[in-house]
This record gives sequence, C-alpha cells and structure tokens, in this order.
Amino acid sequence: MRHSAGGADALFGQTAHSPSYFELARAGEQGPPPIDFCIPCNPYFPTPAMFDLLAGNLEAVLKFYPSDAATIGRQLARVLGLNPATLAMANGSTELITWIDHLWVRESLAVPVPTFGRWTDQPLETGKRVDMFPLRESGGFELDVDAYIRFIRARGSRVAVLCNPNNPDGRYLPRREVLRFADELGDLDLVVIDESFVDFVEQERNPSVAAEVALRPNVVVLKSLGKNFGLHGIRFGYLVANPALAGKMSRTLPKWNLNSLAETVIFMLAEYAEEYRESLYLLARDRYLMGVELSRLPELTVYPSQANFLLVKLSAGIDGTALRDDLYARHGILIRECGNKLGMSNQFLRLVVRPEADVTRLVAGILDHTRPGEDAGENTGAFEMVRSVS
Repeated sequence: MRHSAGGADALFGQTAHSPSYFELARAGEQGPPPIDFCIPCNPYFPTPAMFDLLAGNLEAVLKFYPSDAATIGRQLARVLGLNPATLAMANGSTELITWIDHLWVRESLAVPVPTFGRWTDQPLETGKRVDMFPLRESGGFELDVDAYIRFIRARGSRVAVLCNPNNPDGRYLPRREVLRFADELGDLDLVVIDESFVDFVEQERNPSVAAEVALRPNVVVLKSLGKNFGLHGIRFGYLVANPALAGKMSRTLPKWNLNSLAETVIFMLAEYAEEYRESLYLLARDRYLMGVELSRLPELTVYPSQANFLLVKLSAGIDGTALRDDLYARHGILIRECGNKLGMSNQFLRLVVRPEADVTRLVAGILDHTRPGEDAGENTGAFEMVRSVS
C-alpha cells in the first residue's frame, strides 16, 4: 500500500476544497507523488524548456522585488492585445472574487449551481443573499439562459455570475449567448463572466467575450492564468472590464500584489505563444480520447466538456468517497469527488484531463475497485486507435 486510506479521508474531510500538494506531502506518505486527476492543469505547458529557463533564473526571482502590478499588467495587455486600462491583475482569481464581493455585491448575487465554490461561499461569508439557480442533472447540467434570466428577475438579484465553461461540468455557452445574457441584464449592479477555463474551448474559434466587455457599463470578465498553465502555485489571475470598473479594482488591490515568478512567466509568454497554442490542441485531443475511454466503462456516465476536466457520474451502488480513498491508497491516484459541492452528490467525480498512460492507470484502478478480481485486460481503446491511424 503506497498511501494511507485513513490519511486521505482526514485530508479530504477537513475542507470544502481538495487538499494541496503540500498537505499531501506533509502527511508523510511514502512513494512517488500521486497521479493528479484532481487539480485542473495543462500537462503540456509550460514546456520543459520554459521550466529550465525558470529554474536557471530562480535565485534572482526569489531574491529581488517584482515590478508593480501596473507594469506587469501592461505587459500582459500587450500579449493579449487589450487596452491596459481595461485590465486589473490579482493574486489569483479568488482574490478578484473576494474584492468583487466587497466592492459591488451589496445585497444579493445569483449564480447557477453546481459551480466553483467561492462564488457561493464568499458572499455568504459576508452576509449577502446568494440566489442559487439549479442546473439539473436531467438536462445534463446545461444552462438555459432565458430561464436563468427569469430567475434573476424573479429573485431581484443585483449581481449575476455566469461561469463559462462551468466548473465542475465543463459545459460551454456560445459567446453570442453570453453577450445576450450580459445585455439583457444591463440594469444590474454587476454581471460577472468567469472565463477561468475558456482557453480550453474548441467549439468556437474565439470563445472569450473579454474584448467586448470594455464597451459595457456593468460587465467584468475573470481569467485565471494559473488554471490555463497549470501553475497554480504562482497565483495570478486578471479582470477585464471598462476602464472605470477595471480602474476601481486596480486601485483597491495592493500595488505589489504579484510575485516575481508571476512577472517572469508573463514576460515569457509572447516568446512561447506557439507552444501554448499547441498545448491547447494536445489537451483537446486528450479530452476527447479520455472521454471515449471512460465512456467504455458501464459504471460511468461521462458528460460533455469544453474545459480541461470531465464530469462523470458513478452508477448506483458505487460510493464515490470509497472509490476516491481506494484509488489514492492502493493506486496512487488523486481524484475530485464532488459530494461537498452544492447541487451534487458523491456519485459525481470531476476528473482532470491527462495523457494516455495516466488514463490507463485510472481505468485500471476504477475496474479494480468496481470489479475486484477481474483482469482489466489490454488497452485497445481510443488512444490505441489514434496511434494506429497516425
């Protein structure tokens, strides 16, 4: 046994979110790090060459102060082709969620659930009313925009949030529908479009609405570079809005709220733009193949996704918590069981998209748990078929 099932239960049970890598390391488990299907990442970016460059500059990065947020923001705006006045950089998208709550959520906030937990937890922690619009399992967790707008009007919500793609289901709303949603709610105090996972969308060529929100009086878009690059430890996200809203956020945030490692990565992006685009192509390929492979298991229902993760439902009689603990303890695999997400149960798992070898181990672990004693057999699934025709 590589990892302790009791240790997993203690770590997962003490928080509404997944335990960090450092919590797992401090737990004193033996063996190599687990295969992580839990934390959304991009396994193809940064490239090994980028990591080598970062490692070579590590001493200077750690020793010296970073530039102020405005300087780093101007560089990011150049890379993205945005007006710097429409951009505010923060120490992760959760810092932005916190300050959106403090600055603009005065009474109430509407949000579809299930979704990223901070969109419900943060305003509840400050005494606001959270109007939760349920995404139905029977509808595949697809958002009906008109029904959501009617819900917002009926509840009298003053701030509305839309996550696109949504977490944990990965459902994507076409950009024309997102803009229609924002324009229908032009009288609200604020409309938030959380695009933390939008770079992974392949359904449309230009899925983001960030360039359009600068022309709207009450709309902000959130982005998470950490999620796009899988560099969660750096903690960097940004907001795009008209100059008045973006400026208000920038003036609220500390002048030096970003670290030197975040600055270094942002100034590398222009040089590695092609590598980033290639990483998104490879991840979309893996997402499709992983979905096909998991769909072959009758124990799983796999939902369509445009993010870097897949939502799956376990068949009746399979306990997601027990599966999570068993995969960690006996197979060294970490997954996200969604029992502590509003609107879900522990029959749902959010599985991060990973390459073939990792998916093969995940499938074997699931089969070992659900069909003990059976031979998982050779992998002749989707990944093998792609190799045979390439």
